[in-house]
Amino acid sequence: MARPRAYAYGVTLGFLADRALGDPRRGHPVALFGRAATRAERLLWQDSRAAGAVCTALCVGGPALMAAALDRAARRARSPLPHLALTAVAAWAALGGTSLTREARAVGAALAAGDLPAARAGLPHLCGRDSDALDADGLARAVLESVAENTSDAVVGALVWGAAAGVPGLVAFRAVNTLDAMHGHRSPRYRRFGWAAARLDDVAGWPGARLTAGLAALAGPDPRGALRAWRRDAFRHPSPNAGPVEAAFAGALGVRLGGTLAYGGRVEHRPVLNASGARATACDIERASGLSRRVGLLTLVATTGVRAAVSASRRRRKR
Repeated sequence: MARPRAYAYGVTLGFLADRALGDPRRGHPVALFGRAATRAERLLWQDSRAAGAVCTALCVGGPALMAAALDRAARRARSPLPHLALTAVAAWAALGGTSLTREARAVGAALAAGDLPAARAGLPHLCGRDSDALDADGLARAVLESVAENTSDAVVGALVWGAAAGVPGLVAFRAVNTLDAMHGHRSPRYRRFGWAAARLDDVAGWPGARLTAGLAALAGPDPRGALRAWRRDAFRHPSPNAGPVEAAFAGALGVRLGGTLAYGGRVEHRPVLNASGARATACDIERASGLSRRVGLLTLVATTGVRAAVSASRRRRKR
């Protein structure tokens, strides 16, 4: 095996492992990271941006430096196999596409069976939205928005940063995204302390969100509708990264997303995305899940191809 190809083979193995296995119920590296970040928060919390920035730097920088050290050691091995194995494990840990679609389909199945309590109980596995007052269509809309946003966060963004920075990129992106999920809320506790985590997540997620939106248009049933909704509605969303992906998914699937929602008892009135689309229903969840999986596969092909091309170009220049 050629050593420059170890990353491509490794990330592909990690991608396939996620497709086959998903996330384990216990002992996942992201869960271990979450516990460590919780301890760091307890030690460092103050109602200030500076304290939050220190916590963010430690929680992201620590795993990234550890990954970089392991990556260097694996690259120095006589065989490319250690680097391949390390990349595969890091990719599997960083990716969450299968668990995303699995949880989405579980809610969809409950909705199809008319079991609203089960659907409401399943929604927190996808997002932190209040589900008690949601009807079937509201639950379906929440699932579609979560599938769209998390396709970028749980799959595409990780692969983009892996292509850019190898194993440290995979690990750092997952740390950033997980920390934002923990600290990036607008609640009184995290409004200031979580500012650094939220802003870092915005920066890290920017390229993956645009690639996700573009590939959703390419792989979706209505490319023109996806591009039209992306161009017209994305900037109206309060999130710079959720806006493009949710708008593109809405246009690609021909559904209407956005509107009023509630988080932790706080009501938000978000703009409607793809207002000319139909109301989201349980039937659209399977379509969104399929689109998410196609976007993930296209991202794997694109990112490994670009990284291989860049590596080949560097080798030619050195000769």
